[in-house]
Amino acid sequence: MATWSNLNLQNSASPLMEQIIFFHDHTLVILLMITILVSYLMIMLFFNSYINRFLLEEQMIEMIWTILPAITLIFIALPSLRLLYLLDELNNPLMTLKSIGHQWYWSYEYSDFYNVEFDSYMIQPDIKNNFRLLDVDNRIIIPMNNQIRILITATDVIHSWTIPSLGIKVDANPGRLNQTNFFINRPGLYYGQCSEICGANHSFMPIVIESISIKNFINWINNYS
Repeated sequence: MATWSNLNLQNSASPLMEQIIFFHDHTLVILLMITILVSYLMIMLFFNSYINRFLLEEQMIEMIWTILPAITLIFIALPSLRLLYLLDELNNPLMTLKSIGHQWYWSYEYSDFYNVEFDSYMIQPDIKNNFRLLDVDNRIIIPMNNQIRILITATDVIHSWTIPSLGIKVDANPGRLNQTNFFINRPGLYYGQCSEICGANHSFMPIVIESISIKNFINWINNYS
């Protein structure tokens, strides 16, 4: 979970989120190098009382400051495209979960199992021993170490189904099914919220995933049915 003192991304709970964090760090290093170089040049020009004529009319330096940004963009674009295709890849999912956004709650359907569906509402903030504005009455139960496909849609306006620690953020559009996948590599509780301004109670549409072992998941499905 995010805290007030956490200035970085949330800890990863999926391989895709790890890749997103690696790309973030890679790009941040490049941006820091550019910022330091440009700041150095601006400071040197600001404090120097003369202007070098070779900086004003020189073919070589114009080639350098054209080619270097192009090379820099290649070092950013290639990992970005690789990550984009990784996020869209979907291989042999164990099960399919359907998430439907409403004003202002989520409903879920386990499409591979008979009659497993429920609504998920935010728990009132005055209940003790719960995270304020983040806990729900019905959590999503997911088996860890398995590929999960999720279909996302909405019934009224555009919502956004988001779990930061899993690297998932997908719009829920009325009349359209969006698809993504995730793989949770450790047990735990993972929190998210609707990330689209969908109306007056937009802030009160939390999402909670509980990751458990496959054996406990089968027991939960049997008890639910």
